[in-house]
Amino acid sequence: MRIVVISDTHMPLRAPALPEAVIEAARGADMIVHAGDFTEKPVLDELRALGRFVGVAGNMDPPIVRQALAEREFLDVDGVRIAVVHGWGAPAPLPAALLREFAKDRVRAIVFGHTHAPCNEEVGGVLLFNPGSPTDMRFAPYRSFGILTVERGDVRGEIVRL
Repeated sequence: MRIVVISDTHMPLRAPALPEAVIEAARGADMIVHAGDFTEKPVLDELRALGRFVGVAGNMDPPIVRQALAEREFLDVDGVRIAVVHGWGAPAPLPAALLREFAKDRVRAIVFGHTHAPCNEEVGGVLLFNPGSPTDMRFAPYRSFGILTVERGDVRGEIVRL
């Protein structure tokens, strides 16, 4: 299964639209995951229209988005359990905080956003995956999105630079 992962779109403040590369990748994916900070409901609606979609609310999302989405989701994809959450607090300690937060949930991967910095790192058998932001380079060296590939009971991530 191929999952396109995005986060921290902050639209329309940071960009008027999603980059075409993200839209094309999403159209060809088996699933689309957004790890929060849409900042406008039309962005959520646009992504839902592209295909099978899972999203979580972020700290910058307005009430209408927060009412439509949970703060965390769990996906079971081909025997792989994946947690999806936006994140919170300062960027540096967030990966360690997420590992503690989901330690009892037996996840193989944690998808998160919030920091805008791409992360594709395995720690103690858990993939920490942040796709970065496709629209905002604040706190990040480049704009990006991610692809998770789940097959044969395992998951691997790829960061796609824009």
